[in-house]
Amino acid sequence: MLLMFTYEFLQQYWWFVVSLLGGLLVFLLFVQGGNAMIFLAGKTEEERQLIVNSTGRKWEFTFTTLVTFGGAFFASFPLFYSTSFSGAYWVWILILITFVFQAVSYEFQTKAGNIIGKNAFRTFLVINGCLGPLLIGTAVGTFFTGSDFVVNKDAVGDSLAPAISSWGSAWHGLEAVANPWNVVLGLAVMCLAMCLGILYMLNNIKDSELEKNLRSQLIPCSLNFVLFFVTFLAYILGSRGFAVDGNGRVFMEEYKYLHNFIQMPVVSAVFIAGVVLVLYGLFRTLLRPGYRKGIWFSGAGTVLAVMGLFFVAGYNGTSYYPSSSDLQSSLTLSNSCSSEFTLKVMTYVSFIIPFVLAYIVYAWRSIDRKSLTKKELQDTGHKY
Repeated sequence: MLLMFTYEFLQQYWWFVVSLLGGLLVFLLFVQGGNAMIFLAGKTEEERQLIVNSTGRKWEFTFTTLVTFGGAFFASFPLFYSTSFSGAYWVWILILITFVFQAVSYEFQTKAGNIIGKNAFRTFLVINGCLGPLLIGTAVGTFFTGSDFVVNKDAVGDSLAPAISSWGSAWHGLEAVANPWNVVLGLAVMCLAMCLGILYMLNNIKDSELEKNLRSQLIPCSLNFVLFFVTFLAYILGSRGFAVDGNGRVFMEEYKYLHNFIQMPVVSAVFIAGVVLVLYGLFRTLLRPGYRKGIWFSGAGTVLAVMGLFFVAGYNGTSYYPSSSDLQSSLTLSNSCSSEFTLKVMTYVSFIIPFVLAYIVYAWRSIDRKSLTKKELQDTGHKY
């Protein structure tokens, strides 16, 4: 017998799935954060090769999760996809370009015929490591600050309509960097990715000199992350938010996101637990020389904290993609989702997700069965 789901439950469920994928994506940005350390922590050619080989084992996980995140958003909330990806396209194109830099660099930096040299490709990896997380965080910041678009709701469902939504700014998404609060979140995500990258490599690489260099870089990265994250959190808790009433009308509400935390204690618990785990993994690693398991605490905490932010942005009568040009064009879970039939079919398909996650865990453990060392680097036939 098929399970019975209400349309509202399906909308809430798919926002949960999108939030989970978003949390996993931010965690997996440790690949980008690790690459940002190539020249900062890698003082010799061997150390840089260790870093590249360490992150090179996992970069497909990050890219696949990014594509899955975008695909889930498209399938469950197509109006967001059509509005943001067709309107704010410069931001998404730049994010894609940085990930293309990453893929090309891993595949070609050690190939015969490389005329621009290893360090040129490694510079591309550093660009991806810094710019990718920064742009992703800046884009997510617009979930709280708003974007410049208008939706023609009369055109929704009209196959003859030329466009459903239009973007107000000629910068098509790049105007997000003009709002300092978006950039603050972007910087927080970038610094968090660097912290996670360092924690991952401390767990994955066994080399005393490189470990010392990585630990020295963890101090400023951790402090900068805490500074930017607390600043952004203080901003959203003290600012007006985009609320939705029972009739679907969007209006500005004082302290909306603070109210969401208060009115959704389970979400608050998830978010606080995530933040505590992230800080625990960071500071235990900093305070205990030789401690190598911080990535698991901070990684799990990252997933929970990001999910908490997404829940606050979309649940409890909140517009998750607000319009700063026309409040009533703001996107909510109910006015931007797919049809009930589509969501229901996707829900049944989503039941295979635990099996996919189990396979990822198995593949991860198989790859990381032994720590990466300089000797293994010399013996292996495959170098990135």
